[in-house]
Order: sequence, then C-alpha cells, then structure tokens
Amino acid sequence: MDTDHLPQTEGHPLSTLFTPLKLRSLEIPNRVWMSPMCMYSAASEGPDAGAPTDFHLAHLADRAAGGAGLVMVEATGVRPDGRISPWDLGLWNSRQQEAFKRVTSAISAHGAVPAIQLAHAGRKASTDKPWLGGQYVPESEGGWPTVGPGTEAFPGYPAPVELTADGIRQLVRDFAASAERALAAGFQVAEVHGAHGYLLHSFLSPATNHRTDEYGGSPENRMRFALEVVEAVREVWPEHLPVFFRTSATDWLTENEADEREGWTGEDTVLLAKELQARGVDLLDVSTGGLVADALIPVGPNYQVPFAERVRGATGLPTGAVGAITEPAQAEEIVASGRADAVFLGRQLLREPYWAHRAAEELGADSHWPEQYGYAVGRPRVASGA
Repeated sequence: MDTDHLPQTEGHPLSTLFTPLKLRSLEIPNRVWMSPMCMYSAASEGPDAGAPTDFHLAHLADRAAGGAGLVMVEATGVRPDGRISPWDLGLWNSRQQEAFKRVTSAISAHGAVPAIQLAHAGRKASTDKPWLGGQYVPESEGGWPTVGPGTEAFPGYPAPVELTADGIRQLVRDFAASAERALAAGFQVAEVHGAHGYLLHSFLSPATNHRTDEYGGSPENRMRFALEVVEAVREVWPEHLPVFFRTSATDWLTENEADEREGWTGEDTVLLAKELQARGVDLLDVSTGGLVADALIPVGPNYQVPFAERVRGATGLPTGAVGAITEPAQAEEIVASGRADAVFLGRQLLREPYWAHRAAEELGADSHWPEQYGYAVGRPRVASGA
C-alpha cells in the first residue's frame, strides 16, 4: 500500500484508520466502527419485550473491548410493529430505556462511542428469526400487520396496509420520541435507518412508492417522509452530538440493463445527501440493496465503497463505507485515500471481535486495550500472580 499520503511522525507513516474523527463536539477515537446487525435475541413478549438482554450486553461490550471506535446497536424499532421480528430490540417505553443504560455504560467503559440505529421495518416487518427460515410471523403467533407506502408486498410476505398521511405524521413523532429515549439511555449518536427495503427506503424508491399524494411521485415527494423524520430527530437530539442516516445508495435495478424496473440510484443518493446535510445530518452510512428480493448485486470487496466516495466528493458530507471490508490494509486504503471517513464492519466483527486490535498492530498504530487485558499485550503488571 502506498503510504506517502499518510500523516508522518519522525519519518514514519501513521495509520489514518486509527486517527480520531470529530463530528460536532463528539470525538470518535478511531475509524473502525461496528455496523448495526440484528441479533434476534430480545424478549418477544411480556413487560420486557424489545429490551436488550444479557446477550446484547456481552455482545456489544465485547466489540467495544475489541477496539471499535463506535459501536452501533442494531435496528431498534420505534414502535412495537416497527420491529423486523418479535425478537428485535425496541425503544418505545421507559423499561427499554432503562435496560439500554447498562449497554451504553459498558460500551463507554471500554472507550467506544455508543450509537443506536432507530428503525421501522415497514412491509418487511413481523418475520421469524433467519435461522428458523425468516418467514412472516402471523398475528396468531405473535406477529402483526405491516405497513408500507402502498399495498405491494415484499415477495413471500402478505400485503401491507397503505399508510395514511396521519399515520406518517405519527411515525415521525415516534422516531423523535425514540431518539429522546436513546439520549436518556446514554447514546451519543442516533442513526435513522433509511436502507435495505425497510419503511423509509420503500418510500424513497420509485420501485415501491407509487403514491399520488405529497409523499409520492417526484423525488422531492418521495424524500419527504425520510426528511421529516430526520428533522424531528435532529430537533430533539443535542446540537453538540451527531445524527447519522443509513441509506441504500442503489436498489441495483437501474444499473442492470436487463432489468426494466426503475429504482433508487447513486444519483438519487447524492440529491438525498444534500437534503440530509441541510437538515443537520452529520454522516451518511452508505449501504445498498434490500428493496427487492431478486436484484443482481455484484458482491465483492469494496463493492459499495464507490457510492460512499461519490457522496463524499459531491457534497463534502462525511460518509461511512460498509460491505465486504475484511482486511486492515483494505480498510486503511479506503479511509486514507479519502473514499470514506470511516468503515463499518459487520460480519467480520462477528467472526473476529478483536479485529481492530489486530488491524492496529498490522498498521503500526495504537489501539485501546482494556486495562484488565494487560497480560495479553505485554503491559507491566504491578501485582504478582498468574
């Protein structure tokens, strides 16, 4: 890897991946961030439904101890019927809010920034755990009716109920209320989930939004719901703390010449990014796909990075790159070359929770090991014993 462009100390290149990133008044210690990933491990019924469990505490704290600079909690429903599954996290009541305090405290204790992704799954809600098939869970088994921009179903799922304008306005309030709870629980970053075919994405894309009211038709109208949510979240989120937005930068439809469907594109994403930036979004978390089940997606190393790079170049808005980023040198190149400001790691951190420490060692950088692990990294220990 060419290191001539990296910051230098005494003639030696330093890793850009392990330099802090400041967004508003929040300094995130490095650019290796944990991507939100559903674990389907919350209680599904009773007074604790939607609250994080001991699994979440151990899982998320371990990635913070593993050196990630920011740990993003999985898609968290802003209302009960907004969860992807009955076993997903939610943040619509004070019991959940209190339970999250243990999680944010554990993340912060290891030097990472606690972040949360606020979400509504729309027409892709009420599904089973993926390892049990991921099919729709009917009301008789603990599921619920779904909603969307219209009544077109995601393949294999029942038709959603078309949201009314009043329903949309209520959901905007629900996102804001969950953001207030997230702040009270100790989170320092709120991310609005607008990707992967879930509710906000299904309004953005012309492939699924066929409405004729103020929330459909033109790009401006299709963006309206997402922008109203962002405005509501930004209004209740402190001025000194950042708000992120996760986008699917393409539906992978228009790029395929053999597919006649019109979808959301990279060009649309640049326009959306400008509108988000004007409303106080501080970073665009750039993913792709998820809207339709049969899109042809060219998955491979860095396959989504060009979309993050394009937004960053066209708008100046900081971006996070995600998807098939597995090697330290690969992540370093993405950030050091200015293609993105940070990398979100998902599956790689499930396979290797302490990836960030390995990356720092390979790149000649420092990483924040827990003091209790001093034996493992050669730090001197004053007390004697095994």
